Amino acid sequence: MAFYVGLLFFLVSSAAATCDRCVHQSKTAYYYDDTPIQHGACGYGPLAFELSNGYVAGVVPSLYRQGAGCGACFQVRCKNKRFCSTAGTKVVATDQNYDNRYDFVLSKIAYSAMALKNKTKELLNLGTVDVEYKRIPCTYKNKNLMVRVEEWSQKPYYLALKLVYQGGQTEIKGIEIAEVGSDNWESMKRNYGAIWDTNKVLEGALQLKIVVASRYNNENIYWATYDLPDDWKNGEMYDTGVQIDDIVNEKCPPKQCGDLPWK
Repeated sequence: MAFYVGLLFFLVSSAAATCDRCVHQSKTAYYYDDTPIQHGACGYGPLAFELSNGYVAGVVPSLYRQGAGCGACFQVRCKNKRFCSTAGTKVVATDQNYDNRYDFVLSKIAYSAMALKNKTKELLNLGTVDVEYKRIPCTYKNKNLMVRVEEWSQKPYYLALKLVYQGGQTEIKGIEIAEVGSDNWESMKRNYGAIWDTNKVLEGALQLKIVVASRYNNENIYWATYDLPDDWKNGEMYDTGVQIDDIVNEKCPPKQCGDLPWK
């Protein structure tokens, strides 16, 4: 199973972009049970728990980004010093939250993790709290980017893929697919969340070209290719051999996000 990582550079005006390192102020609530996590808008299903041991969140549309924000990691800190620690909690975006009063709706375990020792019950009783947050790199120790063939794929007429363990501060921008040995590449479309699909008739082993961008302004784009074996099966996970950990050193204009201190 071959793989290759290449680099491309796509420069745009940094003034028009949002710096990932900016600190934002908002509110957060939490899910009272795990049902939303199992049916999140990113399509991870039960894999959401494996991504971060259940430390996940639904995020507002501006962070969900029509599915492109799926898999992004954030540190969220409660500002109520009476009940909350300064460490906060780290979460992976696995769902969309449509209530713009809260940038995040956390899983119960993630919300509870913001509490000071012996203050968990009091924090849960509040229901919602003021928070500050920033995007952080996703780190998956000893985990490469994985490709999962979705159960509803129908060989060779329809293929749906889900990408998991996307590291760094990155975004999957696109996937192209072709039969191994062919130069006839076809763009897959984002079905929803982290799931991509194609109706092109494909037989035998398949080559994938995964386009990855670091940070929102696409300043650094690279791609990884991977060969999906000819005996691929629905519901199976395939290791690309690629570990994504790209982080761009940002030089944000002071007025862009105020350079608020993370204190």
